Order: sequence, then structure tokens, then C-alpha cells
Amino acid sequence: MVGKTTTGVTIRQLQIFREVLRAGSERHAAKILKITQPAVSQQIRQLELEVDLALFARENNRLVPTDRAWDLLRSVDGALQSVDRIEKSIAAIRNEEADSLSLAAPGVFCLNAIPRAIQAVRKNNHLSFQIRSGSYQQIAEHVLNGRADLGVSRLPLDERSFEWAPAATARNVCLFQTGHRLAVKDVITPEDIIDEALVDIEPQFAAHQMNINALRYRGVEPDLAVEYDANGHDVGFVAAGVGISIINSLIAREYRQFGLEFRPFEPGAVYHYVVFWQRGRQLTTGMRKTVDELLGAFAAT
Repeated sequence: MVGKTTTGVTIRQLQIFREVLRAGSERHAAKILKITQPAVSQQIRQLELEVDLALFARENNRLVPTDRAWDLLRSVDGALQSVDRIEKSIAAIRNEEADSLSLAAPGVFCLNAIPRAIQAVRKNNHLSFQIRSGSYQQIAEHVLNGRADLGVSRLPLDERSFEWAPAATARNVCLFQTGHRLAVKDVITPEDIIDEALVDIEPQFAAHQMNINALRYRGVEPDLAVEYDANGHDVGFVAAGVGISIINSLIAREYRQFGLEFRPFEPGAVYHYVVFWQRGRQLTTGMRKTVDELLGAFAAT
């Protein structure tokens, strides 16, 4: 797909430019793009002429990106991601399956659910996967902006922008080492954890406020041993005996190989997890298979 901007820069030139920065050399970029190295060099020279910027310094037959090159990449990368998405959609319409798929999801689900789903997909479909992690907001932005084909997140999502399939429902649980005194409880309450050190997510997250306020309501200032900024960072501290953690049951089940235990925590909240994609997007066979396997993996946890 080749189009020109008002300056004469082509989308293809920008795509080649992006790949050179990603790959680190013209030779590697040419291999990835399946074109010749001289063709890459020619497109880069033409791009520099069109934008009237020195994008690379040439040292010992190597291209070294300048600061201007990285500035340009940041400016155009979002647009190029949208072009990538359009090209994938056109390929799907032509029934030409893409050989790669990008999935945005909380990194914690790469411990169990997502690897099992990808293993199942690749038994009969040689798809390669790119995994993008981040906060729930960042995951939605990845899918919305075309940087990811599919996403795993929890509701609410903007139904004007996304479609989704329900994956799992989770509730709050208390996570602790095997043999901990809390293991005798069927349900754990704030009174039960008054003297416990906590491994808790940072204050900007709603879950933190709920956990901490439950203790402060009872006149107790919590003992915060560790605060972390992303789901999945708590498990090592809990396994080491630093403290306990209040998380949700879907995340807790990702930690099975750590030999920890968890019990329902009340009062708690309910979380609805989904696999989602851009509204109106036609799913390829590979995308549909991936959705199905993700749903199965989350249901099995």
C-alpha cells in the first residue's frame, strides 16, 4: 500500500525507516521486509531528502540513528500502526491469513493462561505472536490504535469502540504462603489481617483504595511492606514470606506453580474479564481461533 503525503514522503518509505530502527541495520531490515539491502538504502536516502533531515549518521558502512530519527519515529509510529491494521483487514477480506498476531494483555496472564492458549493455537496454525503488556488503559489503547489485534482486559470497556467475548468472572481473594495461619479460614475479612504485612498495588489503583480503606474503617493503619505497580509483581514477595496480598481469583490462579494458597476475601468486588477487539473488525481465522483458545484457557483456570 503506497500513498504520498503533501511533502512527497511515501508510507512505504516510513515503513522501511521504522524497520531499520527496529532491526538495527539495513541488512536486517531488508531480510525482514524481504527486499534487497540496496532498495532499503535508496528508500532511506529518498526519505532524508524529502523531510530535509539527517536521520542517520553513516559510520563504517553502518547507519546510526540520530535524535531526529527517533523523534520522527515517535511522530509517525501511531499512523503506521493504523496502516498495518488496515493491511491486515484487507488481507482478511481477501482470505489471505496474516502469519502474525499481536495480543495486548496484563503481563500476569503470561504465566499460565496465555501460553496455554498460544500452544493450542499453534498445534494447527503456525501463527507467530507479539505480546504487549501494560495497564488496562494501555491495553485498550493498544487495540484501539491498531497496535494489537486482540486484547485481554476487564470491563468496563467502551462498547462504541470495542466488541468482546466474556472470558471469566473473578472475586477478591487473600493470597498467602502454604501453612499460613489464615489457611484455616474459609473466608478472610479485614479483622483477620490486622497484624499482617501487606504486599499491595500502588495507591492510584482502585484495588489499593478498597484494601486499605477496609482496614482504616476499622481504625487500623495497614502495615504496607511492599507496593507494586503492575499485576504479577506481588507473587514473589508473598512466596518469600514478605507479606500477604489481596488480589482477584483469576490472577491468583496464574500463580499455581508458586505453591501458594488463597481464600475468598470479604468485603470484595467482582471483576468481569473479556477478550476484545476493535468494533466492526472482521476477525481472521487465526484471530477467531485465538479468541476461542483464550476463552478456553481462562475457563480452565
